[in-house]
Amino acid sequence: MAHNKSAKSYTLLTTAVVAIAYIICLQPALPAQAQNLSVSDNDRYLVKEDGSPFFWLGDTAWELFHRLDREEATRYLENRAAKGFTVIQAVVLAELDGLATPNPYGNIPLADHDPTQPNESYFEHVDFIVDKAEALGLYIGMLPTWGDKFNRKWGEGPEIFTPPNARDFGAFLGRRYKDDPIIWIMGGDRNPETEQHHEIIHAMAQGIQQGDDGTHLMTYHPQGGSNSSQWFHDAEWLDFNMFQSGHGKVDNKNYRMTLSNYQKSPVKPALDGEPCYEDHPVSWDPENGWFHAFDVRQAAYWSMLTGALGHTYGNHNIWQMWESGREPVSSARTPWYEAMDYPGAFQMKHLRTLFTSRPFNKLIPDQELIAKDPLQGAAPARAASARDNSFALIYVPHGQSLDIDLSMFDNHIVKASWFNPRMGKSIHLKSFKAQQVHSFDPPADPRRGNDWVLVIDKEEVEYPPVR
Repeated sequence: MAHNKSAKSYTLLTTAVVAIAYIICLQPALPAQAQNLSVSDNDRYLVKEDGSPFFWLGDTAWELFHRLDREEATRYLENRAAKGFTVIQAVVLAELDGLATPNPYGNIPLADHDPTQPNESYFEHVDFIVDKAEALGLYIGMLPTWGDKFNRKWGEGPEIFTPPNARDFGAFLGRRYKDDPIIWIMGGDRNPETEQHHEIIHAMAQGIQQGDDGTHLMTYHPQGGSNSSQWFHDAEWLDFNMFQSGHGKVDNKNYRMTLSNYQKSPVKPALDGEPCYEDHPVSWDPENGWFHAFDVRQAAYWSMLTGALGHTYGNHNIWQMWESGREPVSSARTPWYEAMDYPGAFQMKHLRTLFTSRPFNKLIPDQELIAKDPLQGAAPARAASARDNSFALIYVPHGQSLDIDLSMFDNHIVKASWFNPRMGKSIHLKSFKAQQVHSFDPPADPRRGNDWVLVIDKEEVEYPPVR
């Protein structure tokens, strides 16, 4: 049965819930039901139906549909909405034995592992979560399946998809969620390695578009170190690129992958859909240490200032919804309901606050702003400027002093401030006339993790101060 939400009583209830969420949540999204997404006119960002820019702030909750009951899912979604997230990335046919291990209500997704025989009871639970997300102003970045179901290079599997049943399954999902705030994400941590893999992926994507009349955006989530543009940049169904910078090393310069996408033709938006996770062991080995809040901040600002449409955060404990009694994957160590309030998640709200305080859709990468950076090789600052020269943002990961070329402001009076991405507060500097190169020294001593964002505004534009 299609997931139909046209009843008047349901609409009134949804409207009421969204109104409450708007009041109690900091910077909530507008009701997703009324705001379908599309690619912007300049092909760099996403926009809502009313033309306003959409800021993708994602969270990887891969096991959400599979492992959380309705009360738990509500708790998780409310937490994410309150922190300013806008997209929840979750998988229908989940990674962790998602075909054979039932959800909390004893339901598995398919009869006999057959994609043409979906289990209505399982999908009613998915419906509940999709509805709850919509009521909170959240979009679901929905992966039809984890990649081991078509390419079992590792993981549980089994491989169940062929091109015909992939098309059928895609059409089923497309019809069911046609009227919901969905962004489709093909793949699931796998790269296509054979012609059969390519055929399955294309068939599933085409099935979804057949089912939902092409009303939702679509991308592809590859495995670590890979980029959707390697295989699908020219695919008609791929609206924007997604890459996974992954969890393999500290100070992974993910902006290189963002920039690679930015420079491709035809132009398509792009983002890092799985960067290093907070509280993930570096290269999957606790002896190498763990990724912390600074690591996720650095990945976010590096990518955003190289032209990304938005960014996805992740926490190692949350993607797998780990808690006591479950086998931890790769040394997960904190219950998901505690990990929701790790510092990096709060700090992603500051990322959104900063970028949405300005018309971020005007930003273009602009490294020429940085005349001198003593850590250019190791921990480089990244810069972007507005197309109309009204403002610029420069991220400084280690608090190093910089020389900034201000010629873009053409001798206008500018306002500058240091935005603290850990606290979401700004230190405002005196206005001055922008003449050629100016030196800026961030607060405190230079060290790893003393990161700041230099915000420079043309004073006459009167952008609001960021806190």
